[in-house]
Amino acid sequence: MDKNIFLVLVIVCIITHIIRSAYEILKYKKILNANKFTFVIMFINMILLWVSWFVLCAIDIHRIELAGIIRYFGISLVGIGIIIFLMALFTIKTLESYEGDLITKGIYSIIRHPMYLGFILWLIGLPIYFGALFSFILSFIFIANILFWRYLEEIELVERFSSYMDYKIKTIF
Repeated sequence: MDKNIFLVLVIVCIITHIIRSAYEILKYKKILNANKFTFVIMFINMILLWVSWFVLCAIDIHRIELAGIIRYFGISLVGIGIIIFLMALFTIKTLESYEGDLITKGIYSIIRHPMYLGFILWLIGLPIYFGALFSFILSFIFIANILFWRYLEEIELVERFSSYMDYKIKTIF
């Protein structure tokens, strides 16, 4: 039974990443505009993605025993990722459809894409904490996917803000 639940969670994680990537591509190609409806759909998708990821890591059927210090390093990455994500959220005060000026204050004065960085830290840290070998390997595919989202967003931001290239030079990620 655990293998079946594990497999379902892997499929859910993959499908939610595919849905988010399709959304980003459709936005980039200007086929789809971000609005309240798409926000609700993507918000539900991302909640499903992260809940399924957390549970997947916890019940991963391919485990390795890691030293306590390494496990604590993993949970520290998750904690740092959550803090970075929340700092970004409280700075930008929205999850989608931001129409204002380029945000360069708060965490955005250091990191261009703090929410994506937070996601990546979760993806790496959680499998380390749980010693979840399959989830750890899967996280690299998901990280590549997040980097793809970031790539599309960078193209949009360069087109949208004339000062973006200067901002990009002064910040990381």
